[in-house]
Amino acid sequence: MAENNLIHETSPYLLQHAHNPVNWYAWNNEALARAKSENKPIFLSVGYSSCHWCHVMEHESFENEEIAKIMNESFVSIKVDREERPDLDDIYQKVCQMATGQGGWPLSVFLTPDQKPFYVGTYFPILDNYGRPGFGSILMQLAQAWKEKPTDVQKAAENFMKNLQGAEMITTPTKLEKSILDEAAMNLFQIADNTYGGFGQAPKFPNAANLSFLLRYGKLAKISKFSEFVLKTLNKMAKGGIFDQIGGGFHRYSTDARWLVPHFEKMLYDNALLPMVYAEAYQLSKDSFYLDVINKTLEFVLREMTSPEGGFYSALDADSEGEEGKFYVWSKKEITETLGRDADVFCLYYDVTDGGNFEGHTILNNTIAVSAAAFHLGMTESQIKSSLEQSSKKLLNVRSHRVRPGLDDKILTSWNALMISAFVRGYRVTDNAQYLQAAENCVAFIEKNLYVNGTLLRTYKDGKAKLQAYLEDYAYLVNALVDLFEAKPEPKYLLLATALANYLVEHFWDEKNSSFYFTADNHESLIIRPKNNYDLSMPSGNSVAAHALLKLYHLTQEKKFQETSVKTMEAFGMMAAENPFGFGYLLNTIYLYLQTPTEITLLNPQNKQIYDGLTKRFLPESIIVTIQNQSQLSELSKYAFFAGKDYTPETTVFVCKNFSCSLPLKTLSEIEHLLF
Repeated sequence: MAENNLIHETSPYLLQHAHNPVNWYAWNNEALARAKSENKPIFLSVGYSSCHWCHVMEHESFENEEIAKIMNESFVSIKVDREERPDLDDIYQKVCQMATGQGGWPLSVFLTPDQKPFYVGTYFPILDNYGRPGFGSILMQLAQAWKEKPTDVQKAAENFMKNLQGAEMITTPTKLEKSILDEAAMNLFQIADNTYGGFGQAPKFPNAANLSFLLRYGKLAKISKFSEFVLKTLNKMAKGGIFDQIGGGFHRYSTDARWLVPHFEKMLYDNALLPMVYAEAYQLSKDSFYLDVINKTLEFVLREMTSPEGGFYSALDADSEGEEGKFYVWSKKEITETLGRDADVFCLYYDVTDGGNFEGHTILNNTIAVSAAAFHLGMTESQIKSSLEQSSKKLLNVRSHRVRPGLDDKILTSWNALMISAFVRGYRVTDNAQYLQAAENCVAFIEKNLYVNGTLLRTYKDGKAKLQAYLEDYAYLVNALVDLFEAKPEPKYLLLATALANYLVEHFWDEKNSSFYFTADNHESLIIRPKNNYDLSMPSGNSVAAHALLKLYHLTQEKKFQETSVKTMEAFGMMAAENPFGFGYLLNTIYLYLQTPTEITLLNPQNKQIYDGLTKRFLPESIIVTIQNQSQLSELSKYAFFAGKDYTPETTVFVCKNFSCSLPLKTLSEIEHLLF
């Protein structure tokens, strides 16, 4: 089978297209130069490896010899992995939103040789269908227009550029005060689904940052309905089909309002962001159900998403053997044959029926309490739990022999940084040292492979690291290093966080608009220098940078970190109050700032009662650093956070708030008296 230029790439998504008859290029100087020298328009196709409709369009159009012939004759065709090049995706998604009112993948954009868009859409069927023009006819019409009506094409391109430049967000700085959080919480609650949890109707996304914000606001306002709503949402999700009941880990989103039928792909970032919210729910409620979800999710990541080198893979496909969800669903017959007499317990608990709940099969979900199942079957609760545990292991083993969904095994700096934070939080609530080790291994992997001459790279696969890192890579990693430093305060983590934060401020900061650009000032020049301000499936680089810099200021007393953080929060504060759904992570940062972080130093944490009393309690306004030994403290004493503190043979806690510090505290009751 013939190969095209994508055969030299490392992205699994690009490699999927390396044998198409289309003469694909990656986004590079060769492709862009060819478009200019031959005066051909560019067809830009953006997608990612676990995108269902990307696969459909490939099969229908890009594997079609006739379509490929038109593309090769009349266009320079460029294929982009949105996860490798979020800057390009961000720019041209904005164009698509302007033109069609919606975005999505695959993103299909026609550009002039100087990269200006003149026609845009998402998925196009090969023939006129679904009320959409067919891809073949679009190609022919645009190729003809390029040759015969170049002025019209240029006019369309200039119009797009004018709108794109005009759409750059102008922010009005807002004073940071509690009213922002009040307004945001009320506005967010307006779109809450009080029946099934979550926000809005189907399709439903997890929105981890918004749930964290409502937990914080509930604590601040002392109104229980906010935390009750979050706990209900987390319960419904963890019992629904969006959670892999026997294998652990969350699927991307639910296609229905009640979290039953997911889109089956599993993304690394969801499985990083969600355990952090479940950890907060456990700290608040002490309900071990949340610990179980954390453990199942992090064990899934260790088992299926961790490279031998210590980095974390990006995604698992939704499809296997050409069918979405086939790997995850069950028939009652298969379960009965596998489990024998334990099948009755399992089928009752996980809602397994003869007819199924998804195309004749069953997506496992839990609609009944253990106590109700025990009553119904005349068993004790411990017998039910034991039976379910054994059955889950057997079925997981059976499932492991099925054809697996495709794995996107590239390793992205920003997503790995989120996973570092998740493993640190998991360690703090479970005391599982394996989680802390996973976080440390990943930092070591990034330092070795993705940190070169003081700058970060974006992506790594098969021994190759490439592409300049973006704002989110730097911001997430600084945040992760601060999280890791709190749990294991090795000076090297604080030094690396500080070095990256300095680079971030120097190369990404927009002084005029008090916010960060998506790309560094030494990045490849594109048609605009993009900005990404919204917290959606992942938090924006601006929100995370503000959070990381705020915490780093408290650890290092480096003034510019606080000043930059505050300016960022002020720039988006009004928008966050009015549109909280898109600013959940920023609202968490504003909360931390307004509460004035409580600085807690825990020395020699051998007293488990004190250690658990701090790490397993919901203290989102605190920075808790756990010093294990005298040498750690000595090395850190140059920082004001640790200065003047003496290591003692017994567990000792110092609490500093509003620029004043407590005397050494030796009992949990003393600490609680000061904190609560």
